Parts: sequence; C-alpha cells; structure tokens
Amino acid sequence: MPADDRLIVALDVPNLLDGGNIVDRLGDSVSFYKIGLGMLTGGGLALANELKNRGKRVFLDMKFFDIGATVEKAVAGIAQYDLDFLTVHGDPHVVRAAVAGRGDSATRILAVTILTSLDRSDLDACLIKDGDIKSLVVERARNAFIAGADGVIASPQEAAMIRALPEAKGKLIVTPGVRPAGAALGDQKRVATPAQAIKDGANHIVMGRPIWQVDDPRKAAQAVINELANI
Repeated sequence: MPADDRLIVALDVPNLLDGGNIVDRLGDSVSFYKIGLGMLTGGGLALANELKNRGKRVFLDMKFFDIGATVEKAVAGIAQYDLDFLTVHGDPHVVRAAVAGRGDSATRILAVTILTSLDRSDLDACLIKDGDIKSLVVERARNAFIAGADGVIASPQEAAMIRALPEAKGKLIVTPGVRPAGAALGDQKRVATPAQAIKDGANHIVMGRPIWQVDDPRKAAQAVINELANI
C-alpha cells in the first residue's frame, strides 16, 4: 500500500543524523514529516531541505511567537525553503504577521490553539482565562481563521467542534496527540486513535514515538495507513 500523506511522522529527535536514520528506516512507507524546534540547532533546516529534495512533504513546527514585526521577518526567512506547513501560535497578531511574511510562498500557516500536552490545571498555572478547554480551543481556532490562518493545530478531541465552524470551511486541521489503541500516552493528555481523528474532521494526524520507537517502524506506519485506508 502506498504512503498516505494524512500521516505525518514527527521526527522529534535531537539532530539530522537521528532524523535521517528514521527516514531511511521508513523508506517509501511515509511521505510527510514534521521537524520541530528541538532539532532546529541540530540541522533541522538542512534535513528539511534534504527531505524536499527526496520528494517528501515537510511540516516545520516552530510555533513562532513574538511581536508582529519579528514574526513576519522570521516567516519570510523560512518561506524561501518552500516547505509545506509552518506553525505559529494562534494569537491573531501573530497569525496576521506570519501570513504577511509568507507572502506568495506556498507554505501554509498553521495556528497552534492549545498544546495537546496541557489540561485545565496547566492553563490555570499560566493564568489563561477561565473556561472549558475545548471551548477555548474552538474560540482560538475561529480567531486564527479570521486572522488568515490556513489551518490549525488542535487535539483530536476538538477536531469535530472546529470542523463545524463556518470559518473552518476549506481550512486544515492537523492533530497531534494521536495514539494507536492501547499505546502509551507519553506526555499527551488529549488523545484519540488515528481513525477517530480523521473521522472527526482532521486532515492530517501527527505521530512520532509510536512509530519510530518500535522495533519495526515501517510496520507501525503501515498499520496506521491500513487503519486510515477506508476513511
């Protein structure tokens, strides 16, 4: 069965050598990869370029957050790499700046709503306003769409609510916090299975350790693709 780019494999490892080893082990079973902030100083952009040259799609997960002028300049610098997705925090001024910095590049700007590793007690500690976490995620998603985001990052537990928004028409929903049935949750708190996430409105699911930490990553990736085949 060919690769399914609804599956994005997160290369959450320290450097491009480790990331490249994972890519080699997965071969043609995976077509889309996420490179995060943790690899930025370990050759992440170099690996992103290599993956694009090998015909892969690349999601650069930088979660930019700063004043508008700084975000705009940072995104303009990234846009030259012709990557597929780039994340910024979902605050409207950040999203607007990122869209301006992207210019006419094909890179899609994805807004982070609330990190999938956080729950209500974490938000309280960060002095985030009161309210049910799902409602806050949907509110942030709506505001990000209005500000011009091409899509949002949200947990699979909020995907259906976001997809129901009128502002979500034609927009992307990308869900981390996806785990195969019975897998360890790790540091994720708001999770669902791959099939459930797609059924609930996600366009792409992001999975890392459940695929590349096992003995046979290709087999693990293929199991996910098989699960998504009839959806």
